[in-house]
Amino acid sequence: MLQGDVGVELGRRVAVALRTALGVEITPAEALVRPSTREGVDYQCNVAMSLAKKLKKAPRDVAQAVVEHLDSADMVEAPEIAGPGFVNLVLRTEWLQEQAAGLLGDDRMGASATEVPRRVAIDLSSPNVAKEMHVGHLRSSIIGDAIMRLLRFAGHEVIPHNHLGDWGTPFGMLIEHLVDEGWKAGSDSHSISDLNGFYVAARKKFDADPDFVERARLRVVALQGGDEETLALWRGLVEESTRHFEKVYELLGIGLTPEDIYGESFYNPYLADTVAELEAEGLTEVSDGALCVFPPGFSNREGDRLPLIIRKSDGGYNYASTDLATIRYWVREREVTDLLYVVGTPQAQHFTMVFAAARQAGYLTDQHAEHVGFGSILGEDGKTIRSRAGGTLKLVDLLTEAVDHAAAVIAERTAFDADEQARLAKVVGIGAVKYADLSNDRERDYVFTWEKMLAKEGNTSVYLQYANARIRSILAKAGSVPGVGTPVVLTEPAERALVVKLLGFPAAVDAAIEAYAPHKLTTYLYETASTFTTFYDACPILKDGTSPEARESRLVLAQLTSRVLVLGLSLLGIDAPERL
Repeated sequence: MLQGDVGVELGRRVAVALRTALGVEITPAEALVRPSTREGVDYQCNVAMSLAKKLKKAPRDVAQAVVEHLDSADMVEAPEIAGPGFVNLVLRTEWLQEQAAGLLGDDRMGASATEVPRRVAIDLSSPNVAKEMHVGHLRSSIIGDAIMRLLRFAGHEVIPHNHLGDWGTPFGMLIEHLVDEGWKAGSDSHSISDLNGFYVAARKKFDADPDFVERARLRVVALQGGDEETLALWRGLVEESTRHFEKVYELLGIGLTPEDIYGESFYNPYLADTVAELEAEGLTEVSDGALCVFPPGFSNREGDRLPLIIRKSDGGYNYASTDLATIRYWVREREVTDLLYVVGTPQAQHFTMVFAAARQAGYLTDQHAEHVGFGSILGEDGKTIRSRAGGTLKLVDLLTEAVDHAAAVIAERTAFDADEQARLAKVVGIGAVKYADLSNDRERDYVFTWEKMLAKEGNTSVYLQYANARIRSILAKAGSVPGVGTPVVLTEPAERALVVKLLGFPAAVDAAIEAYAPHKLTTYLYETASTFTTFYDACPILKDGTSPEARESRLVLAQLTSRVLVLGLSLLGIDAPERL
């Protein structure tokens, strides 16, 4: 059975044909074999159009050379040339039957693992200590988790690091306020909501009282100097905040743990050495009292160089300092090959400059560093989504509301008892939130609407979950599920179309990984569920009059569809219940 992308295999064979016929060396990707939208054609090869000028030949002549030397009789029908030089490829029915039957024994549904595993550090979620997680943390957490799952499925080692905001001036301010309020280290009577309120109050004092500003500054010095009383209060803030984060991650189904926390405090001991190295390399300049790196190629509208400040004029460090120390740590001490930062698009220039400075410093050599940016979540008014009161929307409130909305949908089904309704409401509600996010191009803003999110039709997780539950019901009614070795016989166009779609799973996974774009997988899963619906309507499975051979073959296709949907959703962090 073929392991991997059908298009890649066809591309490999086209590349061999070109090398044999014309002495041209190309990769399978450069063969430009793509799924076709033309009826009756499965794949189309467009390589003749791209090579014609280079070879000084007519595109149809190049296409003819491909057709004459293509060793694919086991896989495709006789290739045909169309238009100015396209090569149409139709997969052989016998080959499709063999591949479909082979999938029964493949838990990965044709997707192969990488032969060159990489070690990837991924920065995601990154909430702030002493503040409740808000809706702004949703996309980083969901997208980052999906990318982790996809990369691990592909065979890479992935190390998450939850870069908490837990250090610096805000904590001097907050801890000094807590001291004023008589808060003692070890107290467990304050919740994250209390800390949120304390932070707001501390901010007001900081903005209005110069004496408090000075005391907060001294408290930062005490914190950085290791004063035990200050550190004990700080640890209490971190511990309570971590408990809050864990509850949110558990509700959201995100696999982050306290062991994945690498807060700003973690990198604090590395900052001075990092800056000293940059100075020793001659990469720094003093500008307006601040120590800066000026990565080449960055300027403002006036044409002036843009600085990356790594030590402020008061001697303090900032985000750039920490981010450079972070790269230095993960490359040198953890020996990662890739660094991914799942952070909002507004930070694009910051990361581009940090990566450029890291390359100047030699922290990044052959490692790959990428900012995986994303847009905002908008309300139905087209503005950044907010709470009903107009303030920042707490993430736990959003998720709780999602479960409540789903519960109303599930309650329409009287077949479930109260406990199962509650369990399904969580699966459906949280899945709807995650899928709504992941099914959109991450680089774009999207509008958050409950009606669309929980719709039973269209590209939603609810539609996919219902499609899978429907298939599981069919399999249960059948009484027995076909095992490995059951032959697949394709006699109807809808059967054939479903197998072609099922064989596209590896390509969808690869596309999602290559672009860090989960929406490429969601689109495929929706198309698969839709293709199954067409198949089910056209090809009776359990109805009287269906031959035993067709019944068993169609049960195989149903089972394979369910497995693709369940596996695909799991790679997005979404459950697919057996009943719904």
